[in-house]
Amino acid sequence: MDILLIAGLWLDGSAWADVAAALRSRGHRPEPLTLPGQGDGAASATLDDQVAAVLAAVDAASGKPVVVGHSAAATLAWLAADARPDKISKVVLVGGFPTADGKPYADFFQLRDGVMPFPGWAPFDGPDSADLDEQARRAFAAAAIPVPQGVATGIVRLTDKRRFDVPVLVVCPEFTPAQAKEWISAGDIPELAQVKHLDLVDLDSGHWPMHTKPAELARLLAAAADTA
Repeated sequence: MDILLIAGLWLDGSAWADVAAALRSRGHRPEPLTLPGQGDGAASATLDDQVAAVLAAVDAASGKPVVVGHSAAATLAWLAADARPDKISKVVLVGGFPTADGKPYADFFQLRDGVMPFPGWAPFDGPDSADLDEQARRAFAAAAIPVPQGVATGIVRLTDKRRFDVPVLVVCPEFTPAQAKEWISAGDIPELAQVKHLDLVDLDSGHWPMHTKPAELARLLAAAADTA
């Protein structure tokens, strides 16, 4: 099955290299996406540009793909489900949750000169980064791609309630399924509260399992595809 892989902030498709290799060995067809504004010099890229690129990949896929969104890109995966509810077999959210309609996509950190650069490791101290050694942290920071302002501050627009019919799997790395269920029950993640087929699975890692637990993450993604 085709599995579209969308990495979170400051990353491009290369972040999925090890996961993609493991998925291929399991007979799937992974497609790591590198979106507008991710290393192509297009600092003017917008959220709409990135959504359009994801939808083009959905439309080009063989059959109904699984769409995987990591971290902030959980919202991109969900926007794809909103725009193509009949063309996606399952959405997998890795360490992230969909932003609600009318909210900014990912204006989490300071903007400078039209982009949102990687803010350093202080905001991610604790469970997020506990499994990254110093070498891995340096490599991540050196390769981090500043997020265009038009992406980070773009307003999420969700319009088709059929998105709630698309099955969703939440992979829980630095938090537990029990915590995620509490957040959903408390109304903190309103989009997931309305999903009709929602599963949650634990993954013992930090926030970037594609770097620290690629084989384990690939196993979960392959299982999600096999049951889609």
